Amino acid sequence: HKYFFMMHHCRRIAAALASPSLLIFLGGNVGAFSPLSGVSIPARCRSSSSAIFGVRTVARRVRDSVLSRERSDEDLKSGIAFFYDRSSKVWEDVWGEHMHHGYYIPENRTDHTQAQIDLIDEVLKWSYGSESDASPKRVVDVGCGIGGSSRHIVNKYPGSKANGLTLSPYQAGRGNELAKEQGLEDRASFQVADALNMPFDDSSFDLVWSLESGEHMPNKPKFVGELVRVVAPGGRIILVTWCHRDLEKGEPSLSKKEEKLLAKINRAYYLPRWCSVGDYVALLEKEGTVENIRREDWSYIIAPFWKAVIKSSLNLRSMVGVMKGGFSTFRGAYAMLLMLRGFDAGLIKFGLITCIKKEAEGGSSGDAN
Repeated sequence: HKYFFMMHHCRRIAAALASPSLLIFLGGNVGAFSPLSGVSIPARCRSSSSAIFGVRTVARRVRDSVLSRERSDEDLKSGIAFFYDRSSKVWEDVWGEHMHHGYYIPENRTDHTQAQIDLIDEVLKWSYGSESDASPKRVVDVGCGIGGSSRHIVNKYPGSKANGLTLSPYQAGRGNELAKEQGLEDRASFQVADALNMPFDDSSFDLVWSLESGEHMPNKPKFVGELVRVVAPGGRIILVTWCHRDLEKGEPSLSKKEEKLLAKINRAYYLPRWCSVGDYVALLEKEGTVENIRREDWSYIIAPFWKAVIKSSLNLRSMVGVMKGGFSTFRGAYAMLLMLRGFDAGLIKFGLITCIKKEAEGGSSGDAN
């Protein structure tokens, strides 16, 4: 009942914040919602026509949000950068450097930071089969956040190096700051780049790591193709991502109710249409250059994290941070309740997928040094 009460009031507040007249009143900063850059334009530099354009842009975005319309690929890309530029500091202030869920076995554990670290270790253990089999030297973290996973991995495996990619300039900058503070600037680096067009040569890495970023990719075949392209023969891909449930045999699509819920979440988190774990497996199989594909559903393992995040958002520090982050951050906080609803209904799944790139014919294991 508490969560439904919160959701009711979040809707009312979000509707008020979405009002174009209120957005203009709050400093007149219509330019902050520009689809081009998200950069505020000083009032003295704005003509009356550009102000009108800004009002129309905000009005269109409010309309599209209410109707939960899909965004274009370009809107998604700029929106993701803007959203994480504004919200990452809020998350770090409350939850620390790891911007992902936790591992809850046992489910009543209360050290959430350690649960997040354990998730990385347990995913690696599940993927490699044993610690002795894991010895990556070159790692790419696709959708790296502020680099928590990358820094943990290079600390875990002596001699390894990691490159992290994100669309958010803030995240890349903060990731590099933390690497320097932790004495890892020579082993972990972060840059702004598109995961659908990675700035790396073929076969550059022996571990391609993507933790909770695949859901942001508008072109899933292209995304999977890039993961396969940059991994070296004998190297491993580990993909951990939010998906919708697998369709039942003979079921053509999700229900309209399910699609409507996902569409609302998509607007808040700048997500494209979802796919299932089965869809990812099919895409990997279609590539034809990977083997030993395995999958697993860890939805039940991360379940307690949802309520912990929602509970943390109720304290004063979190509320102030969300409000400072602006409307997109506020809407993202509200969408956690929608995610919880989808998770409880069995619609949203936390999927793990791993595979190995096949060795070249007559060749030896790729060394991505």
